[in-house]
Amino acid sequence: MRKSPTLPPLFANCCLSIFFCFVMALPAFGQQQAVYQSPVFEDSERLKKIEKTFPIIEKIYRDFAAQRQAPGLAFGIVVDGKLVFSSGLGYTNVATKTAATPQSAFRIASMTKSFTAMAILQLRDAGELRLDDPAHLYVPELKKVSLLTADAPAITVRNLMAHAAGFPEDNPWGDRQLADTEAELTQLIAQGVSFANVSGIAYEYSNLGFALLGRIITRVSGRPYQRYIEQSILKPLGMTHTYWEYADVPAPLLAQGYRFQNDTWQAEIPLHDGSHGAMGGLITSIEDMAKYAALHLSAWPPRNDTDAGLLKRSSLREMHQPATFVTLNPNFKYPDGRVCATTTSYCYGLNWTRDCEGRVYVGHSGGLPGFGSQWRMLPEYGIAVISHANLTYAGMGTPNLEVLDTIIKLADLKPRQLPVSTILNERKAQLIKLLPDFKEAEKSGIFAENFFADYNVLSLQKTFQDLYAKTGGIKNITELMPENQLRGKFRMEGEKGSIEIFFTLTPEKAPLIQQLDVKEISK
Repeated sequence: MRKSPTLPPLFANCCLSIFFCFVMALPAFGQQQAVYQSPVFEDSERLKKIEKTFPIIEKIYRDFAAQRQAPGLAFGIVVDGKLVFSSGLGYTNVATKTAATPQSAFRIASMTKSFTAMAILQLRDAGELRLDDPAHLYVPELKKVSLLTADAPAITVRNLMAHAAGFPEDNPWGDRQLADTEAELTQLIAQGVSFANVSGIAYEYSNLGFALLGRIITRVSGRPYQRYIEQSILKPLGMTHTYWEYADVPAPLLAQGYRFQNDTWQAEIPLHDGSHGAMGGLITSIEDMAKYAALHLSAWPPRNDTDAGLLKRSSLREMHQPATFVTLNPNFKYPDGRVCATTTSYCYGLNWTRDCEGRVYVGHSGGLPGFGSQWRMLPEYGIAVISHANLTYAGMGTPNLEVLDTIIKLADLKPRQLPVSTILNERKAQLIKLLPDFKEAEKSGIFAENFFADYNVLSLQKTFQDLYAKTGGIKNITELMPENQLRGKFRMEGEKGSIEIFFTLTPEKAPLIQQLDVKEISK
C-alpha cells in the first residue's frame, strides 16, 4: 500500500490553522443562510378557490375541442405538485369509440425537448460534459461541416439546447424524420448541412439540433438516449406509462392521431421511434406528465430544504431562464380581449414568456402529424396545466393560456410573497428614527460610504419636512414591501396623503443604505 508523505511540521500547522478557520467560519455561513425566508402563498384557501373553477375549466376545453373538431382531448391541472383535476373528452380512437382519459397515451412531440435538455444537464452536473463544449467533441461528423462564415464559432452544446446553433427552422421537414435510423442521422451530418444563421446570435427553432443532443446523450452516457432518459428521468419519477415506440403502448391506451380533412377525420400513419426521437418522440399520459410538471414546480421557490431530486433545483431553475431571445409582442391579446405586451425567449428545451402584468410562463408545445399538445406553468403561482389532443397541430396553447388566466382571475390567485428580510426591517426601523430631520444621520452608521456624497443632508431635511407638513401628520407606517432581500419600500400615511420611501442596501456583509428615493402619494 502506498504510504502518504509526511508534511513538514510548519506546513502541517499552517494547514491545520487554515482548516480550523474554515470550520469556524461554517456556522456563521450556516446562520446567515438560515436567516433567508422563502416566499410563501399567503392565501390558505387558494386550493379551494381553484377547485371552484373546475366546471369552467372543463367547459373551456370542451368548447375548444368542438371548435377545432378534435377527436379526443385530455387535460390536467397541477397545483403545488399534485394533479388536482383531470379529465378526457371525445375519443382516442374514432373507429373503436375508445374514450379519451387522463391515462390515454398521446404522442407529445416537441414537449419531449425538455426531457432531452434535462438529460444534458444531468450529465453536466455529473461532470460528464460542459455546455460550452463544441458539439463536435461528441458528434465528430460536425467537425467537418462547413459553417456559414469563416469567422463562425463552433456550435456548442448550449447552442443546440437554446435553438441558437444556426440551423434553419425545420418543423415540416423535422416532423417526418422521427423514425430515421442512427445511420441516416450520421449520413445527414456527414454530407454537410445548410445554415440560416451564424451560431450563437439568433433564435431559429431546430429539430435537428435536438436530434444531435440525443446523439450527445448516447455518446456521453454509453447508452441509447432513450434508455438513458428512461432510467434517469422517467422511472425515478414513476412515469411508467410513458413510451418511445408506439407499438409498445397497450392498445386500449394508445391515442390514434388524426387530421381533419374534407369534413372527416383521417387517421395519420404513426411514426416509429428512431434517431430523431430526442426532438419529439415521447408518448405519455396526463397522469404521467403531471409528475414531470410537479418536478419542475418543485424547484420553486429557492430555499434551504434538502435537495435530493433527480436534478438539482438550481439546474431545474436554470432550465427556466431565458437563453435566446425570440420576440417582443407589444399587441398580444389574452383570450378575454385585453391587450398585454409580452416578451418571449427560449430556455433549455422550454419556452419562457413574461407579460405586462409581470406573470412568467414556462412550458412547451408539441405538434406532429396527428397530434397537438402543450404544458405551461406559472412557477411563482405554483400551478401548471397540461393538455393533449389527437389532432394535427391542435394548438393546445390557446386553451391552456385561457385556463391559467381564468383560474388566476376567478380564484384571485396571487404569486408567492417574499417575507421581509431581517436586515431590511432593521434598516427601516433605524431610518424612521432619523425622520424627518436627519439629525445625527452621518453618525448613525446605517448609510453606505457613497450616501452623503450622493445626497445632501440639508436637501433631505427640507424634502421630508415639507412632505410631513403636506400629509398633516403621520398616523400609520405600513409594512415593508420587499422586492428582494436587500431592496424594498414602505409608506408613511397621514390625514392628507402618504410618503412612499424606497431604499436599497449594499452588497457588504453588513448591508447599508446606498439609495433612498422619496415621493408624495396623494390621498
